[in-house]
Amino acid sequence: MPILDLPNGYYELPPGKLANVVTCLEMKAKPHRALQPFPAGLRLKRFAPGDLEGHRALFRAVGSDLMWFSRLIMKDEELAAIIANPAVESYALMQGSDTLGMLELNFSDLPNCELAFYGLVPEAIGQGFGRALMDEAIRRAWAKPINRFWVHTCTFDSPLALPFYIRSGFTPYLRMVEVHDDPRLLGKLAREASPQVPVLE
Repeated sequence: MPILDLPNGYYELPPGKLANVVTCLEMKAKPHRALQPFPAGLRLKRFAPGDLEGHRALFRAVGSDLMWFSRLIMKDEELAAIIANPAVESYALMQGSDTLGMLELNFSDLPNCELAFYGLVPEAIGQGFGRALMDEAIRRAWAKPINRFWVHTCTFDSPLALPFYIRSGFTPYLRMVEVHDDPRLLGKLAREASPQVPVLE
């Protein structure tokens, strides 16, 4: 990965491009704090291999206002290979028949585990499901032979995300700048998605 070494200042982006600051965080040991038991009535439903439509629908429901787009622009065969990979655990958080959120743990780079995707649908936020899902993610990650659990977040995410990860036991270790095409201009997200980021033609 190239290291950005630019003088201080402002840099104009080409039309149709977006930039955000990414913070990577890691956890090098299971937290000493007591993890919340996974509440009765909640369950994790693993995505079946080939369920691209269900996976993308939940990905969009959780991430449209957070500028999640990677799985929406990915080729079907690439996404199918990820979901079918036994080292990748991709789940929907369920309460009865209601889908509340998404969790994906990637163990393909052992002894590292990536918290690849984590989030709730907007209507489920603020009810304690986020802590329950995070603690279950931590429990499942450290049940495997890992020595590092890591995640990244960015400035398009909720401003509550970074402090939540830190409270959960992650420590920031790297900052990056990501530049990418605006997925709304590509038709991969609705024009009204992520209203905190203006669409510039």
